[in-house]
Amino acid sequence: MSDSMLQLVKAFFLGVVEGITEFLPISSTGHLIVVGKWIEFTSTEGKAFEVVIQLGSILAVMWIFRQRLYKLVGGTLSRDPAELAFMRNLIIAFLPSAIIGFLFIKIIKSLFEPSTVAVTLVLGGLIMLWVERSRPDGRQPGPDVTASTLEEISWKQALIVGFAQCLAMIPGTSRSGSTIIGGMLAGIERKTATEFSFFLAMPTMLAAAGYDMYKNASVISSADMIAIAVGFLSAFISALLIVRAVLAFISNHTYRVFGWYRIVLGLIVGLWLYRLG
Repeated sequence: MSDSMLQLVKAFFLGVVEGITEFLPISSTGHLIVVGKWIEFTSTEGKAFEVVIQLGSILAVMWIFRQRLYKLVGGTLSRDPAELAFMRNLIIAFLPSAIIGFLFIKIIKSLFEPSTVAVTLVLGGLIMLWVERSRPDGRQPGPDVTASTLEEISWKQALIVGFAQCLAMIPGTSRSGSTIIGGMLAGIERKTATEFSFFLAMPTMLAAAGYDMYKNASVISSADMIAIAVGFLSAFISALLIVRAVLAFISNHTYRVFGWYRIVLGLIVGLWLYRLG
């Protein structure tokens, strides 16, 4: 197999990894960084590959929730109060990461290392286990859940989710994990927090991928573009298969299993890096 063909096979594999992990609270970017190093995948300049192929996953979730998106857009245009509130909350939750990401993009990209991933996987797993132990039924310690549907989320809860999403800029933290746990701590029911996380991913990742493509357009080669296209397609297909499974799973289970997975994987990655010296 030629080197160029092997590179495309690796890009396809990483796309599958992205599609499976994007909407699980285990960090898709962290997995891409660690697996990419493991299979010796040569990433694009500026780490654009890891960000841009996430478009495949986002478009998959947009397709799955297309009816709800039509309702959101139509309701916003017709000034339906519930849909206007939902749109307002998405904008509020989107802004913190958009501002911080724009200001500190170079610092954030410098953290795209397996060692960072190992640490944040373990820390995130411990936090996830603590939250789930505090809220075994999806409820906040103390007051009951105040938002059981997307329409019931308040602007204050949306803002908390937005600031929680900023933590996900550190590789290994997990965008979905940060926003879901942040939502649960803010008083949003687990399944609703997960759905809101999915919707928030749409503007967040579309903006991140678009910005990365714009900034790196001059240094991305034709071979890089082919690799990105292959990873994009495999991410799209695999995400189509995983999103509904995630929603079905969290309807009857907690996120504890993912907390333990993160801790074990983080320790394995740390040991692997230590052995590499």
